[in-house]
Amino acid sequence: MRKVRDYDAELKALNERARDLKSKKIQQLGELVVATGAQGLDTETLAGVLLAAAATPDADQKEAWRSKGAAFFQRRGRRPASRRRE
Repeated sequence: MRKVRDYDAELKALNERARDLKSKKIQQLGELVVATGAQGLDTETLAGVLLAAAATPDADQKEAWRSKGAAFFQRRGRRPASRRRE
């Protein structure tokens, strides 16, 4: 005989996992803002910058931003946190 699946329990577990992933994503975004030094910007400015970046159709500009971001993460990985410039 086949074991009966508990769909309610599976759905509850999936919803909990989705909630955890969303929470982790929000936390990582906050950590990124702090790591880049952007916490000094007011909320409206930061939102405006992100909206402008998301709406930019210029592929060259997006590639330049991507390269700059990749260099930021590579540089951060090589330097101890205590030696980073704030």
